[in-house]
Amino acid sequence: MEVQLTNRQQNILWATVRHYIATAEPVGSKALVEEYDLGVSSATIRNVMGVLEKSGLLYQPHASAGRVPSDSGYRIYVDQLITPSLRSRSVSQTDAIRMETLGREVEVALQKHLQWEDRSLEALLQGAAQILATLSGCISLITMPQTTTALLRHLQLVQIEAGRIMLIVVTDGYETHSKLMDLSPTPEETQRDSEVIDRELQIVSNFLNTHLRGRSLLELANLNWSELDQEFQRYGEFLKNSVAELTRRTHAPTTTQIMVRGVSEVLRQPEFSQLQQVQTIIHLLEEEQDQLWRLIFEEPESEDGGKSRVTVRIGAENPLEPIRTCTLISSTYRRGLVAVGSVGVLGPTRLDYESAIAVVASAADYLSEAFSYFNP
Repeated sequence: MEVQLTNRQQNILWATVRHYIATAEPVGSKALVEEYDLGVSSATIRNVMGVLEKSGLLYQPHASAGRVPSDSGYRIYVDQLITPSLRSRSVSQTDAIRMETLGREVEVALQKHLQWEDRSLEALLQGAAQILATLSGCISLITMPQTTTALLRHLQLVQIEAGRIMLIVVTDGYETHSKLMDLSPTPEETQRDSEVIDRELQIVSNFLNTHLRGRSLLELANLNWSELDQEFQRYGEFLKNSVAELTRRTHAPTTTQIMVRGVSEVLRQPEFSQLQQVQTIIHLLEEEQDQLWRLIFEEPESEDGGKSRVTVRIGAENPLEPIRTCTLISSTYRRGLVAVGSVGVLGPTRLDYESAIAVVASAADYLSEAFSYFNP
């Protein structure tokens, strides 16, 4: 969501969100003047809060009440106001240091209480789920790892007609999958002899089979295709997109058990005062784990050499109705470059985002390291 805020608007939105997270009470200008060094008057704060409300970032639950962050307000808070690289506000460096400190605390707690060399994999994940729930104050969700993925047995590129190529993939289970795509050839390429293109495609197919046979489709989706020899560069984007789509189609991993901890504590929060809402969340956690599993195992792109990016879904961004008033923060843990499981926390939209993001990221990294000690 692209919303351009002035420094003053950023500071007041940041303070409003922080105050509401801490108190669960609508926020007024007087409270911000008393508790935050914003350097402006109460009247100025009221005016800015009015602008933020018109922008859809705050709202008033009642006419006489203060303001409360909307889902969009939380989204700006997460994307722009607590990002460690943000330097437009003086408090941003403090936020960055706090998140780094929280991450180290999670790592220390996991190392102190979990010795993976002496534990079964299930015991390790159960222990990690409990620590994650305790440190985040949220419901923790950790999936058992995927132990099987489709491996590439054979790959073939076939010309269907000018500019149209089919990628055919045969997995180790002898399942065949195909993807037809347009290469958008130049006029010169359109005039090329069909037999020349067929020979070229066979050369590319042989090259790829030699280098990729036996590797998982998930691993192929994370390859750096730009490293292919220059003569194959014209197929790079086509192959990247095709393999990525085939991975999503053929991986179709079987849902595994989700370790769930911290339910009773979170459901005491004022956001969950309605019995019916509590029942729908518990039903999702207990009876419809397959839907939740598919959501938290959704694989985000890795940004820094194998460490997974944390995904934050706020309120209505969640596709599952029972948690559309909640925030779901998740990441994946890996074996090498392949995501094999997920770790996440679920809580009200009014949660400590810095803490939750830090603990999820650290727990995912820890489990990635720990999982390398277990056989697939």
